[in-house]
Amino acid sequence: MTELAASLPRRSYKVIGLVSVAHSCSHFFQLALPPLFPLLKQALGVGYAELGLLTTLFFIASGLSQTPAGFLVDRFGAHRVLFGGLGLLAGSILLCGLAPAYWTLVPLMILAGIGNSVFHPSDYSILSASVERGRLGRAYGAHTLGGNLGWALAPVAMLGLATAFGWRAALVIAGATGLSVLAVLATQASELHGGGAAERHREPARAAPGTILRVLLSAPILLCFGYFMLLSVASVGLQNFLPATLSALYGTSLATAGAALTGLLLGSSAGIVIGSLLADRTRHHDRVVAFGLAVGAALILLVAEVDLPRLLLIGVLALAGLHMGMTTPSRDMLVRGATPHGATGKVFGFVYSGLDAGSATAPVILGLMLDHGRPADTLWLAAIALIVAVGTATSLRRASPAAPQPAE
Repeated sequence: MTELAASLPRRSYKVIGLVSVAHSCSHFFQLALPPLFPLLKQALGVGYAELGLLTTLFFIASGLSQTPAGFLVDRFGAHRVLFGGLGLLAGSILLCGLAPAYWTLVPLMILAGIGNSVFHPSDYSILSASVERGRLGRAYGAHTLGGNLGWALAPVAMLGLATAFGWRAALVIAGATGLSVLAVLATQASELHGGGAAERHREPARAAPGTILRVLLSAPILLCFGYFMLLSVASVGLQNFLPATLSALYGTSLATAGAALTGLLLGSSAGIVIGSLLADRTRHHDRVVAFGLAVGAALILLVAEVDLPRLLLIGVLALAGLHMGMTTPSRDMLVRGATPHGATGKVFGFVYSGLDAGSATAPVILGLMLDHGRPADTLWLAAIALIVAVGTATSLRRASPAAPQPAE
């Protein structure tokens, strides 16, 4: 018994590591093509609008496929769906390196987006089923950090490979590396429990489709979806438009604006570490989320209204990133608390599609604000989205007890 107890933490950390590596691959491939756009533009004879369409199609396909992927997770098992998605994503990126013309990249990026859709429902199903309750906050935090690491590595790795071997070889090498990671993960399939693998040992009574639909359209789950959509609006406004906003608003140099964005992202990563520890030490995850987002919104409004000196600007945005990042593990704990038993894949797939919904709509609105000479409004929109998200988080605790339970 003592040996069994001692083995549990080791197995938990192993599962966390494996899932975080898979999530890192997902985020890496999300940014595999964009750093190469200048090279693709010249080689394929297309404009940035056509290249931007590839990214748009990727995220539309990912967003539309996440909820169906969640159903597959709960039916067939998380590791099977995860492996299939990673193989489809990595294989599609590899084939992009062999594409003879632009038009062949379109279906490949749609397929890549479908592959990308499996990670959140699969990963969270595995973590929720395999990690003890007292370590889930740290598990969710490590999962998020793994994704951030993938984002950070992609531009450096892809540009480095393209410089050394050309853009086609860069994509082939990246895709082949992803398939190699898949091969390693496949050897550890027995460790990655979650989804349908556990449910097949239960009685055969299943939830009717109408019951499942009521779960996804229940107040707690819709609040979670709204939270993720609002969070995505704020994130896009800051991560994608911050340099342009600061330049238009205060004439901030691109070097300073870039340093401010780096400060925001580094602060967010540090906040995730702090938030992981908090999430495992409190049951009031809504309070952690409310406090972090409220402070983040206040600091963003400060930047919107005051032309801060360079170092202070970087410091304020780093502090905003820290408080926003701190909420991430507690956010995932709130979703877990609102999820009926046996529906982890469906629920996480559905609510995380809110990120894709926000990512698809926010850039157009933010771009119009900048085009019409209202750069401060982009920061105000981000802050307001965070404040409204506070309302969804605090309402979630009251709504969750009424969440419908599917008869499985």
